Amino acid sequence: MDNAYLMLLLVLLISYIAGSTPTSILVGRLVRGIDIREHGSGNAGGTNVFRVLGWKPALFVVVVDIFKGWLPAFVFAKIWLDATPIPDLGVLQILCGFAAVLGHTYTVFAGFKGGKGVGTLAGMLLAMFPIVFPLCLLVFIFTLIMTGYVSMSSMIASASLPVFLLLLPPFTGMTPAPMSLLVFGLLIPWFIIFTHRSNIGRLRNGTENRFEKAMIFKKKTA
Repeated sequence: MDNAYLMLLLVLLISYIAGSTPTSILVGRLVRGIDIREHGSGNAGGTNVFRVLGWKPALFVVVVDIFKGWLPAFVFAKIWLDATPIPDLGVLQILCGFAAVLGHTYTVFAGFKGGKGVGTLAGMLLAMFPIVFPLCLLVFIFTLIMTGYVSMSSMIASASLPVFLLLLPPFTGMTPAPMSLLVFGLLIPWFIIFTHRSNIGRLRNGTENRFEKAMIFKKKTA
């Protein structure tokens, strides 16, 4: 194996380790001395941190989780592009970003049990095609307000990504997304559905946790 492929493996490993930082678990231990996975929904993510510890720790977790996806895709890929055998920056950004997502979802620092990967994927998207990020966020917020389900909002927002990637350039005149990102955008919803498979089961039997405070229209009409 030549140096270029060794460098690629090293970059992906660094990206995975960056994504593996167990933000919510660390915050749970620092704020209250607990393992966040043993409370609330049992998920090591920002939503469960909000449920158990409040909005300030949750906001910190979400920002750091987004940063964990942005850093490998925006910084690591650009710094080491010429040292790897990958000639396409977009492809290397996807590889580095998704390595971070896998690190977040299957963190080596916590028995390979992490979060759902939504925030880290959002950071990766922010690095590669930032104009789509606020649109997907709006879909997430709208769905959350209407349903109160964070899991459903995450899945629908991820499903909107390839739609925006395909429709925005023709209607706005902006530069089309690279083919590598389009293909990856079509795969992202399936990954999010996979990581939310337990939530889907709870949605089907009516036991999924609902974020009632987000349903502002319901509160007004109550």
